[in-house]
Amino acid sequence: MVDGATLVSDIQNTDSNREIVRAFLAQVLINGLFEKLDHYIADQHFTEHNPHMADGISALRAALSAATPAGSTRIRYNKIHRLLTEGNFVLSVCKGSVGGIHSSFYDLFRVAESKLTEHWDTTEAIPPQSEWKNDNGKF
Repeated sequence: MVDGATLVSDIQNTDSNREIVRAFLAQVLINGLFEKLDHYIADQHFTEHNPHMADGISALRAALSAATPAGSTRIRYNKIHRLLTEGNFVLSVCKGSVGGIHSSFYDLFRVAESKLTEHWDTTEAIPPQSEWKNDNGKF
């Protein structure tokens, strides 16, 4: 899950790449406007590094629109906490839920020609606050 391009480039596009990812997160992942995927994803060149997903926009659309047995969206993003950007790489730190379980999402995107072309991620369940060993919180 660490293969793929690793060299930072397009330093002059750091701010615009951050805004591309921010808009993608807000419109597609938080607001569920999956019809906008084509606007953000370079389908023929979208490489997915999550071992549970295939490459391409249709696989992403299927994963994002999958429902739980209760009928709610299985993967749900609720809030962007932070975007860390350098050139063509943008790391997003978000919270939401997976299958109804409060979760954190760390997504790393590579941007090329104003489109998301590569994606790495990790997701972790956030325990209830009553189980925290400190008062700092996940974010």
